[in-house]
Amino acid sequence: MKLVRFGAAGQEKPGLIDSTGKIRDLSGVVPDIAGDVLTPEGLARIQAVDPSSLPLAPEGVRLGSCVARPGNFVAVGLNYADHAAETNNPIPAEPVLFNKAPNCVVGPNDDVMIPRGSTKLDWEVELLIVIGARARYVEEADALKHVAGYAICNDISERAFQIERGGQWAKGKCAETFGPIGPFLLTADEMPDTSALSMWLEVNGEKVQNGSTKTMIFSVPFMVSYISQFMVLDPGDIITTGTPPGVGLGFKPPRFLKAGDVMRLGIEGLGVQEQKVVPFKL
Repeated sequence: MKLVRFGAAGQEKPGLIDSTGKIRDLSGVVPDIAGDVLTPEGLARIQAVDPSSLPLAPEGVRLGSCVARPGNFVAVGLNYADHAAETNNPIPAEPVLFNKAPNCVVGPNDDVMIPRGSTKLDWEVELLIVIGARARYVEEADALKHVAGYAICNDISERAFQIERGGQWAKGKCAETFGPIGPFLLTADEMPDTSALSMWLEVNGEKVQNGSTKTMIFSVPFMVSYISQFMVLDPGDIITTGTPPGVGLGFKPPRFLKAGDVMRLGIEGLGVQEQKVVPFKL
């Protein structure tokens, strides 16, 4: 299934995309795409519904994040061997973990706002994991039983905040609008293998990232298992899993985003996002 959330920001309704590509309104079936709705039982409830029996969403309606505000937004850094190389970092022996603020999540086509004081705004196309069953000390062999599905995340980053201001990476990863997610959540039963998905990102029509999950250092099952050794993951939590080469920081000289730039990005089987970069505003 392809699950979405649609409507004005803060007023999104749950939906699904039917076989003809139309959005159907699920608000009479489930309250939102979040939490227990993403458990096996919750997804089975949606699966049992005939999509043609559901009301159609308005044509051209805005898409929100395909997962409602998560309780936890975990990120894995330097998880692609070729990206580690372009940023002159060693391949990590264990996953590098940091958190993004749950309230940085926005819709897949919403504007990305330049934070106040930003000088080095960057892009990162990433595969997003959506948790569907509580994960606590999970074995790698069982990890995929805890995954509800997958989506695209643009892990927007402010490199000066992240690298030059000391302390944790979170400084450069958590500003508002730094987590576009969607356009849809593809349930895990429709994507049994995530090991060789093509992925790309364009800035103003120029392809700057053109990679594949096959260069991931740590696999999806390993990451879910590993993270569950340090924290409990609940249904609706999300994990963004690293980016291939081609980020602005990796160019020589580096290239960063400015107001008016447009990012367009996609992952095989998971659709396409597009965001415009806009100036800071209160």
